[in-house]
Amino acid sequence: MAGFGFVGWLRLFVVVGWSFLLLTGCSVNPSVGKTLRVANEPAFPPFEFLGSEGKSQGFSIDLMNAIAQAANFKVDFQSVPFDGIIPALQAKTVDAAISSMTITEERAKTVSFSRPYFKAGLAIAVRTDNQEITNFDSLKNKRIAVQIGTTGAKKAQGIPGAQIRSFDSAPIALQELANGNVDAVINDAPVTLYAISTGNLKGLKVVEQLLTEEYYGIATPKNSVNLALINDGLNRVLSNGTYSQIYQKWFKADPPNLPAKSPFENQSGAGESGIFTSVGIILRSFPALLQGALVTLQLTVLSVVLGLVGGSLIGIIRLSRTKSVRWVARAYVDFFRGTPLLVQIFMIYFGLPAIAQELGFTFSFNPLAAGVLALSLNSAAYIAEIVRAGIQSIEPGQAEASQSLGLSSVQTMRYVIFPQAFRRMIPPLGNEFISLLKDTSLVAIIGFQELFRKGQLIVADNYRAFEIYAAVAVVYLCLTLLSSQAFSRLEAWMNPVKRS
Repeated sequence: MAGFGFVGWLRLFVVVGWSFLLLTGCSVNPSVGKTLRVANEPAFPPFEFLGSEGKSQGFSIDLMNAIAQAANFKVDFQSVPFDGIIPALQAKTVDAAISSMTITEERAKTVSFSRPYFKAGLAIAVRTDNQEITNFDSLKNKRIAVQIGTTGAKKAQGIPGAQIRSFDSAPIALQELANGNVDAVINDAPVTLYAISTGNLKGLKVVEQLLTEEYYGIATPKNSVNLALINDGLNRVLSNGTYSQIYQKWFKADPPNLPAKSPFENQSGAGESGIFTSVGIILRSFPALLQGALVTLQLTVLSVVLGLVGGSLIGIIRLSRTKSVRWVARAYVDFFRGTPLLVQIFMIYFGLPAIAQELGFTFSFNPLAAGVLALSLNSAAYIAEIVRAGIQSIEPGQAEASQSLGLSSVQTMRYVIFPQAFRRMIPPLGNEFISLLKDTSLVAIIGFQELFRKGQLIVADNYRAFEIYAAVAVVYLCLTLLSSQAFSRLEAWMNPVKRS
C-alpha cells in the first residue's frame, strides 16, 4: 500500500463513484419525470369543475393528483368535451381520461379502463311541481334531456315514445329542466344531487336514483403502456387511506367497496378497420345526416329571410339624418357583430327564461324559435352593413335627378337607389348566407338536431369520429357549393348586361 500514490487513490475514487451512479440510475423508477396528458370535462361537478380561481377541481381532479403522486408521474390536465374524449384517446392526443366515464362493454372495445374508482348510478330529476313522473316507467312519451354520449342517453333510448333532447353537458340539461322545456333529466346521480343541494338550480327534485349500478374508470388508449402505471397508483391510493380521505372531502360519507378489476377487462377491439368498412359506416350514416341537412337548410333560409328584412331596415336607419336614431342602429350592429353568436344563443334560449322566472312568471322558448331568432338577429347586423354600403355606393346624383323629376324620398329609394344597390349587394349577401349556413351548427348547443348534432349523436354511438365528421364536412361542402352556384346565377340574372 506504500506505493499506492495520489493518482491511484484518485482512480479508485472515480471508479467507485461511477459504479455508484450506474447502480443508482438502474434502480430509479422509469416513470419519474413522466407527464401524462389527462383529459377531463370541467362541467361535471362535483367530479370536475372550474373553481373560483379558474382552476380545475373536484373529486376526480384530487384523485388523479393523488394517483400521480403515488406512482411518481406528473399530470397535465386538458379540457375536452365529453363526447370528444374517446376520439381523443383513439387519436392518442391524450394519454388518459378521468371524466366520470362509466365502464361499459361498448366503450371497453374501443379504449382500455383502469380498475373502477367510483360506484355510481343514474337518477331521474324533475321539477318539484311535477306529480306525474314518479319512476322510470312513468317517463313514457315524456320530453327527456340527457348529456350526449352518456349512459343516461343510452338508457333514455329505451323509453317508448320519449322525445330525447341531447346537450353537451349535464348543467345545460338540468338548466333546460329548470326552464320547463323538458319533463325530466336522466343523469348520473351524484352530479344531479350535487346540483340540487348547492341551490344553484332551484325547483328541482330527484324522484328515483341508482336506476343502474355503474362504475367509473380511468380510460386510456387501447393497450396503453400507461394503464399499468395508473392502476399501480390507484391501488396504492386505495390501500393507504388517501382515497377514503378524498371521498369524505367531497361526499361526506364512507366510500363503498370497489372491484379489483374492470368488469370488461378483456374486450377485443371495436370491429374491423379498412377503407371498405369506413365507406360502409359513412353510407349507413347518410340518411340521418341528410335529415340533419334539411333542418340546417330550414334554419338558414328562415334566418336569412328574417335577417334580410330586419337588416334592410336597420341599414336604412343607419343613413338617417337623425343622430339619435343612427346611434341606436349603430349600437345594435356593434353589439351583435361584437359578441359571439354562441353567447347570443345562450342569452336568448337560457337567459331570457331564467330572467322571466326571477320576475315571477314562466316563459320558455321552442328550440327552433330560439335558434331562428338568434341567427336572424345576428345576421341582421351583418346584412345592415351590407345594405348601408350598397346604398352609399350609388352616386348621389341619381337621387338628386330622381327628386328633380318629382319623386319623393321613399319613391327614389324604392325605384331608383335600392334596385341598383341590391345588384351590388348580391355577392356579400351570398357570403353571408354561406356563413350562416355553417353557423347553424352552433344551435346544436341547445339540443337542436341539425346536421352537426346528427353527426355527434352517431359518433357517440359508434365512436368512428373521423368517418362521420368527414361525411358531415362533405355534406356541408355540397350545401355551400350549391348555395354559391345559386347566388352566382342570381347575380348574372340581375345584371342587365349579362342577361341581354
